[in-house]
Amino acid sequence: MTAPETVISDIRAIVGPKGVIDGADAEPLVHELRGWWPGKASLVVAPASAEEVSRIVRTCARAKVAITPQGGNTGLVGGQMPQNGEILISLRRMRKIRAASAEGMTLTVDAGVTLAEAQQAAAAIDRLFPLSIGSEGTCQIGGVISTNAGGVNVLRYGNMRDLVLGLEVVLPDGEIWNGLKSLRKDNTGYDLKQLFVGGEGTLGVVTGAALKLFPRPRERVTAFVALASPDDALSMLTRAQIASGGNVTSFELMSRFSIGLVYKHIPGARDPLDKPFPWYVLAEFSSGREGALRADVEAILADAFEAGLILDATIAENEAQAAAFWHLRHVISVAMRPEGAQAKFDVSVPVASVPAFLKDAGEAVEKIHPGARVIAFGHLGDGNIHYDLLQPEGGDRAAFEQAEDRIEQAVYDAIDRHRGSISAEHGVGLARRDDIARRKQPAEIAMMRAIKRALDPQGIMNPGKMI
Repeated sequence: MTAPETVISDIRAIVGPKGVIDGADAEPLVHELRGWWPGKASLVVAPASAEEVSRIVRTCARAKVAITPQGGNTGLVGGQMPQNGEILISLRRMRKIRAASAEGMTLTVDAGVTLAEAQQAAAAIDRLFPLSIGSEGTCQIGGVISTNAGGVNVLRYGNMRDLVLGLEVVLPDGEIWNGLKSLRKDNTGYDLKQLFVGGEGTLGVVTGAALKLFPRPRERVTAFVALASPDDALSMLTRAQIASGGNVTSFELMSRFSIGLVYKHIPGARDPLDKPFPWYVLAEFSSGREGALRADVEAILADAFEAGLILDATIAENEAQAAAFWHLRHVISVAMRPEGAQAKFDVSVPVASVPAFLKDAGEAVEKIHPGARVIAFGHLGDGNIHYDLLQPEGGDRAAFEQAEDRIEQAVYDAIDRHRGSISAEHGVGLARRDDIARRKQPAEIAMMRAIKRALDPQGIMNPGKMI
């Protein structure tokens, strides 16, 4: 439903000419990067402050006009897309670093600050903000909070939920909740900020955040390791965590088929090892001390080789080689594109269940669509596997696409059997909304709806998303 002209006029007056985005400039904001969910907005605006966001929301609340908040528009499940003429609020102009404390290990920022800018602000005071994802140059802090982003360092530092100390949020009636505390302990009632972490903008608009920082690592060691099976990778993970004293930062699992597509389709990609192996792990270790870590990692790998857990391994000699190892992991999704139709899943199971899930899901998919090719890779350290499928080599694309719904439900059934989640880090949005309604316990859905009704009784905040 298109917003009334009076509302549009009032909002234009609130943000002024600099805050109105229209014509060709608005197009990139109402289309997500893959074109799966075309957007429709009555007006696209970029307020410059929490106060302007508050006035916009109050105006919309009075007229019962819906709102879609948007960060960097890098979401993969459509949660950032207006569907029915909502007012699209882009946080792109809210870019201030409000405070940085080396002693307190905190960083307070506007919601429109990009993840890369937050990382740089932390580095400027010799501290680390550890969240790291592929879109960090574009995604915004408000967006990664609203989707509870994960990434490659969750094993050691946690999801975004674990990195948020306090929030500033514009509530659905326009009131600004100033919860920008930097407390590590606060037992004075419900932890309200956590309602908005992973809330996908359905309960309010995040406008600022106090974030947790860490000491900067003084040494990093990156190893590319070959193994026979996911079971061996899991054993290697446990061994590495114990032997390193908790210095494992990332532990990425990749099948030979997934990495082989990189060598096939990505120019310049080179195999770090002399011959192919069934499975690989990209492991990164980091330490606050210099000088001892490489020897520790070499000893861990040698012991694992002697125990028969690994088949081969190499350690990056410098940052450029480490970046080349990581490039192989990051471009797997790109390397899939020339191979035909795809079905993609962002799922998680308990870490110890990853090998059994991979076997279970593979058998289920083979029964439905024989020959479908499995691309399994992801964050073994936190149980988050990107379980993707390609049409059979030389097979019929249309037949694979017709089977996608049945394949999807079979994979989700396998997830349920292993007590996992059908959305590990990308969120729910439009893509998974109907599936969680079917698969969550009735009590869970009832609690989510009760919270939504309590905070947003008019249902104006990002309608149609999540629940």
